[in-house]
Amino acid sequence: SKLAALFKHPLYKVPIPEVTDGDKLFVVNPMEKFSLRSSGSDEWVSNSKAEMVLPTGKTAYDTYPSWLKFHVGINRYELYPRQDPLMPALLKDLATLKIVSSVQKSGGTQLKLIMTFPNYGQALFKPMKQTRDQETPVDFFYFSDFERHNAEIAAFHLDRILDFRRIPPVSGRLVNITQEIRDITTDKKLAKTFFISPAGNVCFYGECSYYCSTEHALCGKPDQLEGSMAVLLPDKALAKRRSWRSPWRRSYHKSKKAEWELNPNYCAQVKETPPYNSGHRLLDLIDMTVLDFLMGNMDRHHYETFEKFGNDTFLLHLDNGRGFGTHSHDEMSILAPLQQCCRIKKSTYLRLRLLATEPYRLSDVLREALASDRLAPVLAEPHLRALDRRLATVLAAVGECVAR
Repeated sequence: SKLAALFKHPLYKVPIPEVTDGDKLFVVNPMEKFSLRSSGSDEWVSNSKAEMVLPTGKTAYDTYPSWLKFHVGINRYELYPRQDPLMPALLKDLATLKIVSSVQKSGGTQLKLIMTFPNYGQALFKPMKQTRDQETPVDFFYFSDFERHNAEIAAFHLDRILDFRRIPPVSGRLVNITQEIRDITTDKKLAKTFFISPAGNVCFYGECSYYCSTEHALCGKPDQLEGSMAVLLPDKALAKRRSWRSPWRRSYHKSKKAEWELNPNYCAQVKETPPYNSGHRLLDLIDMTVLDFLMGNMDRHHYETFEKFGNDTFLLHLDNGRGFGTHSHDEMSILAPLQQCCRIKKSTYLRLRLLATEPYRLSDVLREALASDRLAPVLAEPHLRALDRRLATVLAAVGECVAR
């Protein structure tokens, strides 16, 4: 296994700083049992009357569902640990647990559902909109592109292989539109949009600002539909997140260009602007740039951080559905932050060099990681081959910076 060998490599064993209580998103007593509020709330609360140790000899923490263990494990330095024994169980839960509720997520340009499990875990479901081998048409603007369920799955695994670990876990799932959405939804607006197509398939389209109409309906075969299931992050009421506008945000206009596209010295002013003028924020943003270039994602207008950790923490790499849209074209403008600033973390650079070598080839390790997903093959082969080509381009860009 190239993947197992990669994760055993010394570059993937660099320790994170010691995690204090102030570095944890949630400080909980692992001996305390958690129970649900009797009011019917989905929040977990401490039950002070619970026995400190369960009769089986297990601590109460051992009885937490996988999603709650994931939330409790988030800290200032990582969303989840490298050698995370929880990950296989969490991905399996996303793919197999019974769905007891499906409602549409408000906002956004495309249809997404929030699905709830019997253990009160929740996942964001993005349905399949196009097949693996369809490329984004060349005349499409990036903001008119579909969000792809398989891009969400592949982005999670790629982010983990790069050792960023900033994307919440995602698993592919085959959903029964009739039993797992239509028959159990309490969302009246969503319920009104179901119909049977002329081919006899169950379809629905929801309500949203862009792609929610009968022309863009999502149809099963006859009611089976592929999609990605991403673990929801802790509720913002429990763990506030701050949204940051990316300095290299695109104009989202058909004819206007952004300032960074016109000014080659743009990075100089970014480096003097908080929070990029101190700490590792700019380097973290360049990590995100590398991830986006590898998967061809042009749609990174904002990113988020957990408010509790201030400016000294990692960036969350959310919403990756517009990645992996085209394998035949490398969008060089995505690399602008790296090329203009000529900065990259040494640890990131060393791992990229490692992934360009035959024993740990990026396309091979990602192919292996994706083979375990329920919807495998997740990516068409040309997309995997494009990763190796783009990785060489990133390393060449760093080489040019060194030469300069």
